[in-house]
Amino acid sequence: MRQYLELLQHIVDNGAQKSDRTGTGTKSIFGYQMRMDLARGYPLLTTKKVNLKAITYELLWFLRGDTNIKFLVDHDVKIWNEWAFEDYIVKSGLREKFPRYSDSWKQELKNFVLKMKTDDEFAEKWGELGPIYGKQWVRWGTKDGREINQVQNAVDLIKNDPTSRRIIINGWNVGKIEDLIRTHHTAPPPCHTIFQFMVVNGRLSCQLYQRSADVFLGVPFNIASYSLLTLMMAHITGLAPGEFIHSFGDVHIYNNHMNQVKEQLSRPPRPLPTIKINPAVKDIFSFTYEDFTLENYDPHPPIKAQISV
Repeated sequence: MRQYLELLQHIVDNGAQKSDRTGTGTKSIFGYQMRMDLARGYPLLTTKKVNLKAITYELLWFLRGDTNIKFLVDHDVKIWNEWAFEDYIVKSGLREKFPRYSDSWKQELKNFVLKMKTDDEFAEKWGELGPIYGKQWVRWGTKDGREINQVQNAVDLIKNDPTSRRIIINGWNVGKIEDLIRTHHTAPPPCHTIFQFMVVNGRLSCQLYQRSADVFLGVPFNIASYSLLTLMMAHITGLAPGEFIHSFGDVHIYNNHMNQVKEQLSRPPRPLPTIKINPAVKDIFSFTYEDFTLENYDPHPPIKAQISV
């Protein structure tokens, strides 16, 4: 994963200071690309420990077409909690009572997550993030009321028309993004917006375009998630894994992550792990968490940082 460290260093050396939606501020560049050969190992970051459980459950959540965080909460995956909680705080008029990241805010977040687990009506109302990734991947709505499963369409094309240049899944649904804004959901429009699969010489590759990327916290998850998805798609279509190609728009380090970045850049990368997939699974929508086994993962310790919502 030297490519990832090179990206961090490139932003540190060449990035421009920019204000941003969250008010945190970033050091940013526009336009970058990394290529990872999945035959050489699973690109899970080794310069800090990355939580594969959260990555796997989030990916399975997307493939369910789900947009409510209860599935994640029930499996103790926290990565979307703050987005739903922020929605709850804003729409309930509780901002003054619970200033963001205060001790009272942190305690109320714990109460919120507990209630998500135990109160189905509360979870149905406040766990919903709106028409985000899973909805667009699996249940893209049409003007005439139909729903399109883009993932299944991609599988069918890979199997039946592998030379196609149209094996594309699009998360950037302009009309639904307007719905997110109109209903004042705090979840952002999709950051990883569109991805394309390509079959070359019996190998399946995937290229992702990500419009906005939090390099320290988000990008390691994105790399691992789309690499895993590519391995899954190759598995069920009988192909060998090819490359994961990660293309960026605005790629940035938040100003409050600079010390963590410095720590990470001081750590030498270790050999990549491998991941084994249950050979009995033949359908992209039938995978469970237990179908994946990570082997030979020896990372440096985790480095904590605060997410900007």
